[in-house]
Order: sequence, then C-alpha cells, then structure tokens
Amino acid sequence: MPEPQNGRVAVYLDFDNIVLSWYDRVHGRNSFGRDRQRIADDPTEAEIAARLQAAVVDVGAIIDYASSFGTLVLTRAYADWSAPVNAEYRSQLVARAVDLVQLFPAAAYAKNGADIRLAVDAVEDMFRLDDLTHVVIVAGDSDYVPLAQRCKRLGRYVVGIGVAGSTAKALTAACDEFATYDSLPGVEAPEREQPSRRQRRGRAASSGNDEKGSAAAKPVTEVVADAFEGSGTASEGADDAEEAEDPDIAVTGLLIRALWLSQEKDDSGWLYSSAVKQQMRRMDPSFNEKALGFRSFSDFLKSRSDVAELEESGHERLVRLKDQTS
Repeated sequence: MPEPQNGRVAVYLDFDNIVLSWYDRVHGRNSFGRDRQRIADDPTEAEIAARLQAAVVDVGAIIDYASSFGTLVLTRAYADWSAPVNAEYRSQLVARAVDLVQLFPAAAYAKNGADIRLAVDAVEDMFRLDDLTHVVIVAGDSDYVPLAQRCKRLGRYVVGIGVAGSTAKALTAACDEFATYDSLPGVEAPEREQPSRRQRRGRAASSGNDEKGSAAAKPVTEVVADAFEGSGTASEGADDAEEAEDPDIAVTGLLIRALWLSQEKDDSGWLYSSAVKQQMRRMDPSFNEKALGFRSFSDFLKSRSDVAELEESGHERLVRLKDQTS
C-alpha cells in the first residue's frame, strides 16, 4: 500500500445508496421504501421531517476518512439533486469541494443508474490520472464489485465505505480495505442498535466461557476446521445482515483462520501480530479492531486468550494459535 502522506485519492459517492441505506439502518429495514412517497409529497411534514433529521448522513466524516489516505484529487457524488432527500446536502457538499453529478429522475431510480455513470467516470479517471493511488467507493451495492476488481488490476488501492447491514459481502471482499459508515470517527450508531450490541457482547462472553471448556477437549485441528466451516456458512446470504452471525463469533473465527494459515507458511510457532492482522485484513477487509471497541490489536488478541497466546517483549508483539489439547 502506498504511504498515506504520498497518496492521491479519488472519492466516488453513490449518494442515493448511502442516504437510503442509512435511513433504513436508523429506522428499520425497508423504511425508506415505505416513506418514499410521503417524503416526495411533503418532506416538511412534522413526522417525516423528524425521521429525515434522525437519519442525516455526516458527509464530513466520510470525506475526512478518505483524506486519511492522502490528498483528495477529486470527489464526486452521484444523485438526483432535485430530490428533497438529497437537496438538503448540496450546500455542505459544495463547501467540501465535492462535484455534484446530476442523475435525472428517469435514471436516478432506475436500476444501475448511478452504478454505470460512476463506474465509467472512475475507469476514465484512472487512465487520465496516472498518479492516482487510491480509489474510495462509497456504496454498498454488489454491482460495484467489477469496478473494485478493475481498480485493483490497474494498480490502485481500493477502499470501500458502506452502511452496516446494507453492504454486499462480495463488495467488501473485492476491496483492499473496507470501513462501515457506522464506525467512522464522529458517527454515532443508531440508538436502537446499542442495547442489542450489549446483549450480543454479553452472550458472546458467556458462550465463550462455556465453549472454552469444551474446546479444551478438542485438538487444535478440529477447532480450526470448525472455524473454516463457519466461515463458509457465514458468507452465504451475507448481504442480509439481519440474519448474519454474531460479529463477535465471526471475528474469532477470522482470527483462528488467519493464525492457522500463517502458521502453515511459517512453522516456527510464534508470529508477528502485525502480520496476523494483515492476513485478517486480506481475508476480511472490513476487519477493524477499533470498530469492535478495542484500542489496539493487542487488546483484541488479549480478549481472545482462549484461542490465541500473546507474548509481548519490548516493541515486539508475538502471537500463536493456542494449543487446545494442553
């Protein structure tokens, strides 16, 4: 990956996608579809105005995150800017030097309307701007997978940003790095999601204690086999995040698989934690320990002490798969 300070970044926002997805994230699945006509008829209606305000997208958080990869060479947002749900963002987008690409109503809500225009522009920009190092795609549609793959083949580092629960797993995998909008600095998770997160964490902690004893009776090969089997199941239907597996369990399986694969290549036992993290990011570009509530990757490893051993000596952090038979 090019050094961030030397990066030259192009940002492409499928604005309808991110606004509609965040609305559904805040108010529940298919909420925008149910409210679309009321929003079009009178967006100032008290109830509708309150719902729109509760689901406002922090565009600045997205642009600031993109700028962490280097200098923003261009930033484009694609939408029907005459639509009330998008029009209120025009001033703040212009203030952040974002080019507003107009999609006329006939095409804006047609399938693949923004996708095709965005993809054509991105490919053209890559050939026109030889020094472009990063491409940031703000969307969640699996239709962008070919674009992400083409960007990578042309030597660009691809960063994806999408709303949790509305992002295709295939798009996440096609990027070099992926961040959920929910996890960006300054973005607050919907209040309705917070209790369930605490409940999930509590369930994960209790199940971890219950499984620790049973795992001790298993050889490490069986533990790893279980993790690989789980990964295959999780990828099926992953576009439907409401039915996805518990994220705490999924990330533990990801760690086990990364350790196993790394140790297959290096049988010395101990591995540099940075190399393990890199392997995890290759397998799942959306992995981010800070989004899971940990200050560092070492803290994340310590929380998984039932499957991984961590050794800290000086500036080095070494980790290996814990022998479940001991």
